[in-house]
Amino acid sequence: MAYDFDTMVERRGTGCSKWDGMDAVFGKKDLLPFWVADMDFRSAPEIIDALREKVAFGVFGYPIMTEAARKAVVDWEFERHQWCVVPSEVDFVPGVVNGLIAAILAFTEPGDGVVVQTPVYPPFFNVIRDNGRRIVENPLVETDDGYLMDLDHLRNVLTPDVKAIILCSPHNPVARVWTKDELAAFAKVCIERNVLVFCDEIHQDLVYSDAKHVPLSLAAPEIDPLLLTLVAPSKTFNIAGLSSSAWIAKDKKIAERMRATLDRLHQSRLNLLGVAALEAAYTKGIPWLEAAMRYLEGNRDFVEAFLREKLPRVRMKHPEGTFIFWLDFRDYGMTGAEIQRVLVHEAGVALNAGVTFGKQGEGFARLNVGCPRGQLEEGMTRIAAAFEKYGK
Repeated sequence: MAYDFDTMVERRGTGCSKWDGMDAVFGKKDLLPFWVADMDFRSAPEIIDALREKVAFGVFGYPIMTEAARKAVVDWEFERHQWCVVPSEVDFVPGVVNGLIAAILAFTEPGDGVVVQTPVYPPFFNVIRDNGRRIVENPLVETDDGYLMDLDHLRNVLTPDVKAIILCSPHNPVARVWTKDELAAFAKVCIERNVLVFCDEIHQDLVYSDAKHVPLSLAAPEIDPLLLTLVAPSKTFNIAGLSSSAWIAKDKKIAERMRATLDRLHQSRLNLLGVAALEAAYTKGIPWLEAAMRYLEGNRDFVEAFLREKLPRVRMKHPEGTFIFWLDFRDYGMTGAEIQRVLVHEAGVALNAGVTFGKQGEGFARLNVGCPRGQLEEGMTRIAAAFEKYGK
């Protein structure tokens, strides 16, 4: 089947955060949005058909989490990532962030330290701070070829009062897909310090042809007694609004404690349409996903070529995964606030401010390329024209 990723879908006026929420964040409504991490593509027809069937049935009572849903997750992880899990190791939560909150409440106490590897997805900070835990930073190391985890520094910050670390794999926003060896080395440190790992693998399916995602549990099975993994079809199939995610724990004690906490929070069940979408995505969505990844890889290649040819002072490490890329504007000598002023008020585009990902993000902005190529080209052209007056 041929899929259309080039046609613009009009999302204004649909209650869409990415398009209708810009005024509240950027102070302007008429921007071209490249911020919120969802895609401007219609989802897979198979998912849309599954939702239509549920809507046509017309009864929207409480759903159960079916064995078919668990099997869909199990089969997906094995077929796409060669990770063998069984249904009893899988359960559900309305979102990955919801799952992280539950994990922090289940496995840590107020005042405990939780590590994040900055720059990193902003809600990681919130789920730690808002629940009375202490943020401990282990900044990534920037090299000419990309970003690395600083395992020596990690050993230093993993003091006895630090109980957990949130691993972003693949990493948002630097678009790194950690290798098996990197993950095994990371796991070794966590085992040495007996620290729990909450592994956010929401971007596991969004990996380009020159990289391969390896689940942490597969890279280092010995970490399983300390590991909780969170996955979802939401980014993969552009269904974030349906709030359907899963968590996987191979250790029975981890699973029992996580399940009890989610039950206490009434967060252990998905909504009716979310269940239908998850099952359809994981059982019928591969052709759409493969086509979408070819298109996104073309978008990645376009951005890399555009920066080389027309915006050389803006640098970007080669993205290995995700559709959200980390643009480095530091060569202009501007503050983050000045960069945002140019982007918003001169270029007319909305990108996430780098500093929201941690202080290491000063001078950066995050670009969402999950959109039609024409929209991406228009946005990049606007950025180049706006920054031209500040020197090429």
